Amino acid sequence: MNKTRPKHLALHKIKLPLAGYVSILHRFSGAILFLALPLLLAMLDQSLRSIETFTNLAEYLDHALVKLALIGLMWAFLHHFCAGLRYLAIDLHLVHGLSGARASSRWVLAVSLALTVLLGVKLW
Repeated sequence: MNKTRPKHLALHKIKLPLAGYVSILHRFSGAILFLALPLLLAMLDQSLRSIETFTNLAEYLDHALVKLALIGLMWAFLHHFCAGLRYLAIDLHLVHGLSGARASSRWVLAVSLALTVLLGVKLW
């Protein structure tokens, strides 16, 4: 029983199923949202403080790079929300079997990207 095991995992050689990528993106989007929370709260504070600070914030948010960052945050929220609904459906046994899990992971990616594109066009 002398098996040679690798000393280090080659993560780039591991082939994950689509549900694995959805899970990783769910964690990543949650981390992005958590880290962006102080910035979003500061923006809310500036928008509600006075008409002058609201106008300054509106001018700042009109820049292209800021809009791209907001679209990225929008994707993070939408993906995290859709994947969270998927995990809730799995926990409530509304999704059955491997085929249902695969289909729901495809739906999460499709719906979150489609909503991001639709809302991104409206934002731009």
